[in-house]
Amino acid sequence: MSNEKEYMPQRAMTIQAHPDDQEFSVGGTLAKWSKAGCEIVSVVITSGDSGSNDPTKDASYKPILAKLREDEQRAANEVLGVKETVFLHYPDGELEATIPLRKELTRLIRIHKPDVVLTGSPEGWFFGNDYVNHPDHRAAAQVACEAVFPSAGTRLIFPDLLAAGYGPHNVKRLYIHENEKADTWVDISETIEVKIEALKQHVSQVDTHEVDKWMYEWAKEAGKAKGIQYAEAYRVMMLQDEEDKG
Repeated sequence: MSNEKEYMPQRAMTIQAHPDDQEFSVGGTLAKWSKAGCEIVSVVITSGDSGSNDPTKDASYKPILAKLREDEQRAANEVLGVKETVFLHYPDGELEATIPLRKELTRLIRIHKPDVVLTGSPEGWFFGNDYVNHPDHRAAAQVACEAVFPSAGTRLIFPDLLAAGYGPHNVKRLYIHENEKADTWVDISETIEVKIEALKQHVSQVDTHEVDKWMYEWAKEAGKAKGIQYAEAYRVMMLQDEEDKG
């Protein structure tokens, strides 16, 4: 990381749109934190049920694919050392940053009380000149950021959650991946192989023969800015002082 000893949370939550999103983006960080004893909850908003262009398949295949991709995500999380996996079953390809979804994420944050939430960038439209970011990624990132702040820590937002016993929780740090204004680099040199093994669990989606090459290249490029062999880069919002116990 930049300008400080590398941070190690006790509890973390990753919020992503689809199965395999976290393995591509933050898998090395999760593996490193889990190895150090961090309890991690993985929240997957859709089940990736639109993730096939096989011309022999029609809409009747969607529930089959959803189950397959959920099983792949559970297997990947077992590799990473994730404690709990939560699927919210929103339709793949139709995700919007709605108030009901924000409320659902707020409830989960208040239940699990993570020190850190990891998600994508709501601003991430284009990467290079050959990739347009999936709209589900942007929607998931937007609603996750809004759930972290202000919703999770503000007592009278969603008063029915309060009435049900879900009191406010202040997330200490928000890790935003795929952001052009990175200011924090996590050294994943010791866990990149775990990240790759986790990603290879998503056999319905990735070419397992090429994934090693991609991940090593991406992590090497991310680490260049700080002279790290392999890294994952983030913009980190410091939302609460560690001394503040509220």
